[in-house]
Amino acid sequence: MKALILDGYVDEPSCLGVPPYVAPYPRFIYGMLRNAKINALYTTIDAFREDKTLREKVRDFDFLFIIAGIAVPGNYIGGKPLSKKELFSLNLAKRNILVGPIYLELSKKEIAALEDSEIEVLKFPFEKALCETLALQFEFEKYLKAGAEVVLQHPRFPNIICEIETYRGCYWAKCSFCIERFQSPSFRDPENVVGEIKALYDVGVRHFRIGKQTDFFSYLADFSFEVPKPNAEKLKNFHRAIWASCPKIKTLHLDNVNPKTIAEHCEEAKEVIKTIAIYQTPGNVAAFGLESADEKVIRKNALCATAEEVMTAIELINRYGKAVGYNGLPLFLPGINFVIGLKGETKETFEKNFDFLQEVMSRNLLLRRINIRQVKIFPGTPMEKEGYSRLMRHKRYFYAFKNRVREEIDNKMLRKILPKGRKITDLHVEIEGKISFARQIATYPILVGLIGNYKKGSFIDARVVDYGFRSVTAVETPLNVNTATLEQLEAVVGNKAVEIVKKRPFKDIDEVRAIVADAEIFFVVA
Repeated sequence: MKALILDGYVDEPSCLGVPPYVAPYPRFIYGMLRNAKINALYTTIDAFREDKTLREKVRDFDFLFIIAGIAVPGNYIGGKPLSKKELFSLNLAKRNILVGPIYLELSKKEIAALEDSEIEVLKFPFEKALCETLALQFEFEKYLKAGAEVVLQHPRFPNIICEIETYRGCYWAKCSFCIERFQSPSFRDPENVVGEIKALYDVGVRHFRIGKQTDFFSYLADFSFEVPKPNAEKLKNFHRAIWASCPKIKTLHLDNVNPKTIAEHCEEAKEVIKTIAIYQTPGNVAAFGLESADEKVIRKNALCATAEEVMTAIELINRYGKAVGYNGLPLFLPGINFVIGLKGETKETFEKNFDFLQEVMSRNLLLRRINIRQVKIFPGTPMEKEGYSRLMRHKRYFYAFKNRVREEIDNKMLRKILPKGRKITDLHVEIEGKISFARQIATYPILVGLIGNYKKGSFIDARVVDYGFRSVTAVETPLNVNTATLEQLEAVVGNKAVEIVKKRPFKDIDEVRAIVADAEIFFVVA
């Protein structure tokens, strides 16, 4: 028997699986099939679209497992997720099973239509139900670890970052719009988590994000408190165990952090922040769910943290994570999320949100990322009754707020985080062109426009020369002054570029220094 695992990508509050990220789901399915002695082929939806032969051969497979669901929509450079419309147009195998958070956004009518077209739709979370559907024993840890080898079939391997789950569900589970309410908190043993990382490391993975949880600070915490109390010693030992097993990791980052946990337990959180700054790699970001700085919106939507608590958490992470690491990025910074269209939102909400950001700026605090998104409503959440009417009415406020943040906050923040001349290392080229676009393999990496045509998949070190609202422009470093293009030279030295071109070739850096005082920062002579 043979099966095809089609990764249509997922993006949910606690998990990202759009390239270069790889979610745990395909690894679990592959491990399950491997245990059942069913041969499995894995492919991403982007590779599937390009492979006409494979698209036709789907009918020859005994099973087609489709992973999909964009619960938290974003703009993606690494891939184009599978759409609902595309789902209905797929060629089918003998048996077809759809899994992932897409279940939460499908209407009863759409589920019925899919099942009429011979696609079984499993509830989310799906792992146990999938095993039952196939009459297999449910062994979550065993399958997840056994499925590590599937990453070898990823089109981007080894330039991928594996999403690692520590627990699922949310201890708060009250936010009006969030799908995490549908999962009861379930925690993994740290030995199993380290074992999974080791299994992936052994097949060649070097980039990891401990991202699939709603609050990393609550992992291994004391839940006898209303707000879990972080256990700094256990988290330190957890990190030490990872490095002891996998000493040559290149990226170890995290994702979600509940700012309320930090604000409620500042002393314990301080020690956890120090551990993260020491044991995880630079460029790390803690994504905070602020959602709104308006007290009325916070109350009506049962949001977890107040604006004051979020500010406290921002200050504490800045205190210990602001220092610059070896790759050019601060060690560990907070990021915040705004959600537009929630219950109780008014025109004044947008002013309060902007005032909050201005307060961050006035305190000279850094935010690595400000995410502003429109609410997505799922059946079974309190927002279902609210609907999209408020969001529609506030469209003009949303766009005005977003543009104002990009123009007046993001650009200024980026200049603080990456000043001109800063060297950024290990930029992975994802789009070729006269301006090539690259990012570090990291959590929430900064988009870098590299002046020059670089091969997709290559790695470049560069220095910052200019800024967009949320991106930077950079030139390769060191730049060979005798072969650099005029565009590259102009980006570094402006009008002096023409003079450099006329006087080439240079014999040594001293000759260049006669034209450019700090020549050695950017240039080499070769």
